[in-house]
Amino acid sequence: MKKEYIRIGGDGLSIPAIIWGEPSECVFIYVHGKMSSKEYAEQLAEIADGYGIQTLSFDLPGHGERANLCSACKVEPCDIWNGIRDLSAVGEFADTRWERQWLFACSLGAYFSLHAYKERRFERCLFQSPIVDMEYLIGKMFEWSGTTPDELRERKFIATKIDTLSWDYYSWVLAHPVTSWDKPTSVLYAGRDILQSREVIDDFCRRFKARLTVSPGSDHPFMEPGDASIIDSFIRSSI
Repeated sequence: MKKEYIRIGGDGLSIPAIIWGEPSECVFIYVHGKMSSKEYAEQLAEIADGYGIQTLSFDLPGHGERANLCSACKVEPCDIWNGIRDLSAVGEFADTRWERQWLFACSLGAYFSLHAYKERRFERCLFQSPIVDMEYLIGKMFEWSGTTPDELRERKFIATKIDTLSWDYYSWVLAHPVTSWDKPTSVLYAGRDILQSREVIDDFCRRFKARLTVSPGSDHPFMEPGDASIIDSFIRSSI
């Protein structure tokens, strides 16, 4: 498959990105999740190319090429502020090359998208294992780590097995719930997902009229044998 490696810049940014597929007037913006990278867009890109749609994927802060910086360089945190900044820059770049835009976002990438792209027009959005309620997830992290919001307020940062809790991040989340999302959206949810409950996903789909597909035997990452074919079917049925 044709791949064009580029850098998306502006205001000191240099975001590594890939444009997949043959030239088209339509593109998927692919936003990966934690512990992933722009290369994980390959499955989507191969399917989309068959429908005449290109794919634009990029590395979030601290991921892919942006995790392998020189020892003197500071790796930026993959937080909501940097996420919104980067997704906004990618969206502005996409506007210069494609008239029609779709969105595919995974896990944390979906959460960033719900905030960075709430005013952007997409023909259709596909979410895989989306984080749609960060307050719920942080609440689970408090439970799993045996800590409390009061303790976090005092200490500001608390390391857990999943991620480091931040009081500033938690405060932002509480002040910015997802209240609007008016784009045609399809959701693929793993029945064994421990990061978002089925009730949380059902509520999101009900409020924003999203189409839900549930894979009962899958876990959040969709990385087990057979999951690739589930993702394939989800993408094809959603295009």
